[in-house]
Amino acid sequence: MAFQRFNRQNDIVENQRTIISSGLWSAGSSTLTSFYTQSLNGNITGSFLDIYQEDPNLSGSAEVQFSLGYAHIAGSGSAGNTTKLTTGGRQSAALYRQFRNLLLPPNSTNIEFTAGSTVSKDDFYFISFQRARQREKIDPGNWQLHLKTGSDVVRLIDDSGASNNPTVNAGGRVFNIVSGSIANGVETAATSEGGDGAYGLFYPDLGIILLNARKLDDDTDVSTARNTDQFDNNPQKLYNTIVDGANFQARREEEISSTNYFVRVNNRDFNFSTNPTYATQSDGSLTQATFYKDPKTYITQVGLYNDANELLAIAKLSKPILKSYSREAIIKVKLDF
Repeated sequence: MAFQRFNRQNDIVENQRTIISSGLWSAGSSTLTSFYTQSLNGNITGSFLDIYQEDPNLSGSAEVQFSLGYAHIAGSGSAGNTTKLTTGGRQSAALYRQFRNLLLPPNSTNIEFTAGSTVSKDDFYFISFQRARQREKIDPGNWQLHLKTGSDVVRLIDDSGASNNPTVNAGGRVFNIVSGSIANGVETAATSEGGDGAYGLFYPDLGIILLNARKLDDDTDVSTARNTDQFDNNPQKLYNTIVDGANFQARREEEISSTNYFVRVNNRDFNFSTNPTYATQSDGSLTQATFYKDPKTYITQVGLYNDANELLAIAKLSKPILKSYSREAIIKVKLDF
């Protein structure tokens, strides 16, 4: 077997970086219009739930697309542990603290709407994208969520297109969630939303959306309940508005690093084959008489080896390339990682 060493300066181009944006949902779709839970009767019994693109009770191809839920700093809207006779709403309080620890600096108390302001709230709804599905991050400016109650529809996007300097905190970049659309941009700036603040906060690097519960109560009639030691089924209220809105568009973004290897096949190289049909077994003569003094081969794949002659990667060509003493070839092998 013949090998050819690369000239690192002339044959290898490293660290080529490309930003790729693709649909976030199953099968690479960028729009989700149907939403299902795993509950057979549609009732939710916890402070969060997983959302599927197909009914998981009927379809084997149903996959989790995202999770949503409700969090309250004092535990309102969720019941205590009746088995252990404890009170205090364990689930919604625990969720609030989890997000606070993840998104805010140490010693912070409340989630604040709008980003960079002091409009703090005791509760919020959250949407958390499945980590494997979002890959590197959610593409800012390329998601849109419709919430519908009755005949009223609120269309939500982030304000990344209107902000050149996003707020950066413990959770990374954070944008305000405002009314608008991908096509037409922001309708109302976050700073103009009044005392309740913006609709929420968007953390693209973590794949998290926080929705201002008070703002949703005012504009979508979600009617969040905040009873003590009582499960108020708030997640289902948000879920119902998403189902009725029937439109959740989202794209993911990732940076692909590439290395290009230029395989230069000179006219005098790789004109013979070790394929047993290329020569006879008895005396090694060529099986095709026309190959005498003019051998020909077809290149179908390129193998990349290390210095120990260990095969590391194989690049297969879309179609065979004819090779002879009168023909040369340059094959570019691109490795993405």
